[in-house]
Amino acid sequence: MLRILLTCSGGMSSAMVVNALIKEGKNRGLEIESKAVGTADVAKELDSSKWDGILVAPQVRHMLDGLKPTAEAHGVPIVAIKPQAYSPLGAKYLMEHLKEMNLID
Repeated sequence: MLRILLTCSGGMSSAMVVNALIKEGKNRGLEIESKAVGTADVAKELDSSKWDGILVAPQVRHMLDGLKPTAEAHGVPIVAIKPQAYSPLGAKYLMEHLKEMNLID
């Protein structure tokens, strides 16, 4: 199972993206677990659970450099997702980001 953490400003608006990611994974034969949290909760989430990768929503991509040290300390790759990936129809772009992080082929 691939565990992907999605971070946005509050964790609420990303539910549709999380669902699209899980559905696209299923379509590709991948079992994906995903959760959306606000940027303030990333460190706590990494401390309490094992995640394979972090996707940063477009509206908080300016916080990527601040989140990188925490992700790196936990050995978790992190990328800012493309704006077109942040929609129910953007799951194919999310898969590109997982490839970029070397999490899928």
